[in-house]
Amino acid sequence: MNTTLLGRIVVANRIRVLACALGLTAWGAVIPLIYATFGQTMADFLQSNPLLRQFSQFGGGDLFSLAGTIALGLIHPFSILLLGIIAIGYPATAIAGERQRGTLEVLLARPVSRRTVYLTSWAAGAGFLALLLALELGANVVSALVTGVGADLVLANVVLLWLNAWLLFVAFLSIAFAASVSFDRMPPALGVPLAIVLVFYVADALGSIWPDIAWVREWSVFHLVKAQQVLSDGAVSSDLLVLVAIIVGTVGYALVRFPRRDLAAPSRSEEHTSELQSRG
Repeated sequence: MNTTLLGRIVVANRIRVLACALGLTAWGAVIPLIYATFGQTMADFLQSNPLLRQFSQFGGGDLFSLAGTIALGLIHPFSILLLGIIAIGYPATAIAGERQRGTLEVLLARPVSRRTVYLTSWAAGAGFLALLLALELGANVVSALVTGVGADLVLANVVLLWLNAWLLFVAFLSIAFAASVSFDRMPPALGVPLAIVLVFYVADALGSIWPDIAWVREWSVFHLVKAQQVLSDGAVSSDLLVLVAIIVGTVGYALVRFPRRDLAAPSRSEEHTSELQSRG
């Protein structure tokens, strides 16, 4: 890993990471507050209506307990969106975006190998995700304690949930980097991992609220983060191992694939210039 490159990556992405950090911190603080204010009332109402109760268990969370509410907040589209900006958007710009702009050639002209560029970029993304998840779950804990509903939280299990969720989003990050080193343009580098995440997310969401197709959740990697269960009983080791296997596989692919690619794709302006010259 190259520390100089790492510092430049952090500086280049500081606004993006800061915006996501503020959003996730605020979101993390609001979730326990909602449960403390309306949790029991909503629980009584939903328990009396089986259909609404089923729909309230979105993504494996619920509104009947603090652990369920935190789980619901972690799998909520707002949280997924902000974390996805880093897990999906950042890798697309880190390699394919540089290749499309023609700046990857300039970077690789320096005394730094392709694998070093990849590993440094990957490590930066993994670090960003670790920070963002720590802020969200930390805000959950602080807000729960301040509002008086956090007595039953086990901090060790919160740390395990952080690890479990971090591995999930690092798996998405690794898939996105694998796509980024495979394409010359940002649209496919962004679209392929985004489509994968959306399919997994929809499968998990539908399976959690529609009992007849609950089996589809088993095919979604989102189901490898059983947040409510982790907060209550600890992490499931098999889930962690599957996520680690995905990360190792996709990182290994990228380490082999990236050095074998051509150096850089021409920018649109260069393509246009070449076309005009050929016509002339």
